[in-house]
Amino acid sequence: MKPRNRREFLADVGSGMLTAGVGASLALDLGLTPVRGADDYKNATPKAAGGKTPLNFGELEPLVSLMQDTAPDKLLPLLVARHRSGTDLRTLTAAGALANARTFGGEDYIGYHTFMALAPAYDMSRELPAAEAALPVLKVLYRNSARIQAHGGHKSEVLHAIESADYLGSNLEGALLLDRVHARDRAGAEAVMTAMVRDNPGEAYQHLQFAVQDEVNVHRIVLAWRAWAILDLVGKEHAAAMLRQSVRFCIQSEQNIHERKQTASPVREQLPKLFDQFKLAGRALGTRSADDRWLADFANLVYTGSPAAAAEAAAAALAEGFSADSVGEGLSLSANMLVLRDPGRQAKWADEVKPVGSCHGDSPGVHASDAANAWRNIVRVSNPRNALAGLIVGAYHTAGQSGGKNSESLPSAEHRSSVKGADSATLLAELDEAIRAKDQFRSVAVATKYGESDGKPRAIFDVLLKYATSEDGALHAEKYYRTVVEEFGRSRPAFRWRQVAALARVTASEYGRTAPGYDAARELLKG
Repeated sequence: MKPRNRREFLADVGSGMLTAGVGASLALDLGLTPVRGADDYKNATPKAAGGKTPLNFGELEPLVSLMQDTAPDKLLPLLVARHRSGTDLRTLTAAGALANARTFGGEDYIGYHTFMALAPAYDMSRELPAAEAALPVLKVLYRNSARIQAHGGHKSEVLHAIESADYLGSNLEGALLLDRVHARDRAGAEAVMTAMVRDNPGEAYQHLQFAVQDEVNVHRIVLAWRAWAILDLVGKEHAAAMLRQSVRFCIQSEQNIHERKQTASPVREQLPKLFDQFKLAGRALGTRSADDRWLADFANLVYTGSPAAAAEAAAAALAEGFSADSVGEGLSLSANMLVLRDPGRQAKWADEVKPVGSCHGDSPGVHASDAANAWRNIVRVSNPRNALAGLIVGAYHTAGQSGGKNSESLPSAEHRSSVKGADSATLLAELDEAIRAKDQFRSVAVATKYGESDGKPRAIFDVLLKYATSEDGALHAEKYYRTVVEEFGRSRPAFRWRQVAALARVTASEYGRTAPGYDAARELLKG
């Protein structure tokens, strides 16, 4: 069979495949039906007045503007007062996300990291006692305000309204969007995305995946997932603003490749070749569940192999009928190995926030784990073509990072022997002590023994949640905590406690640097 070119490959998301893999009720919930015809769009030129018409967020606009125009130290008391007067955390989080998107548009490093922390912070709030529930949300909103003010506030916002965004009709909207990204045409790409979202947000998200899958970058993947997931808080009426962040991020990445004369990721060419090689076009997702041995072997193959080899292994597994959950769990387990075999940050990469020996923040393992989690979530809401492609690109993304890592995984026999406790209560106290001592290795050993003792998951997560809430975590505390909670829940018993052990290590690594705004928020909530 003649190999297809990239445009022919992109055509696989044609109208007949959009709802096939997600089920009718979920398709309706995601907005995946009905599918458009080929002639529904007319013009590719956005018609916003001067390109500067302000976005307006309706009922949330006053709160969004408050967050953009108020310094963090002054904002916290106002938010606490509003919360006490009946504004729930869901609304505060939504307004923070909208303020962030309008200010940064997915193009500011600290800005989009803060955006990606908002939904996890809200999820964390629902795990805490009522008196403390607001703390993680207020902590991230403080960070949000600080970065917005440093950026120039409302006056420097970058995301503006696109009042008319029709485009040339085609059933290859994903390919059209990707063409605009490759051309670094921000106005054109945003026009395409806005038109698709206006017609059908769920289908638009499917077409966005072509741009997301085009390069491997942890922020590209996690931002794409968080921009979709947060629609549960901000509402589908604001889907265009959320998803335009991903479009702009992809264009900024393409611009960097162009300006620095870099080579685009080989995954761009490998993905369609693997679809041809393994005859994945039009294939339904498999249902074959892997056993523990297969999963461990696959995870090790991804961990030790090259990106290209890992992508091929994932494609082969999918062609053999292994389920998306089995392949996705292998990616998660491989990323977890990067945390538990990390020798710690080298001096040349260290700073005050991430010192020598640390493994929190943007460490390879934390990044890989957050990315694998995002890939699995995107796959969960995708049509079959995007699910297959996402897992293949996810394998490519996870692999190739084991150089310089330790040959053995934590905890070692020596670290295990240092654990004194036997019952769950004593082990939890010992874990808290190890975290406060910043002893990464003993923290891993204690968490591992706690899992072996059949301790209750909620109890150990409560210990770790306390520090994910209080500590700075170099922009990653909230995301990684929620990554581990989700991956623990999805993983089989033989492997799930490795996720908790990794979180214990990262928590001990990040301990000792309280997040800005946390102490002030805590005092305000006591008043």
